[in-house]
Amino acid sequence: MPDYKGMYQTLFRAAEQAVEILITAQRACEEACISAPEPEITVLTPKKDKTIPHDAD
Repeated sequence: MPDYKGMYQTLFRAAEQAVEILITAQRACEEACISAPEPEITVLTPKKDKTIPHDAD
């Protein structure tokens, strides 16, 4: 008869290790995002396009 208890424990430990790996990766990514420098934002103003005729009202 298969050792179901042993198989369950093996599977459970592997699942726990997988969760820990994912949590560690998530924390590393969050830390990288938080510690990254703020991006420089530049506001661009549109140029008037002289090729489009304006409606004369």
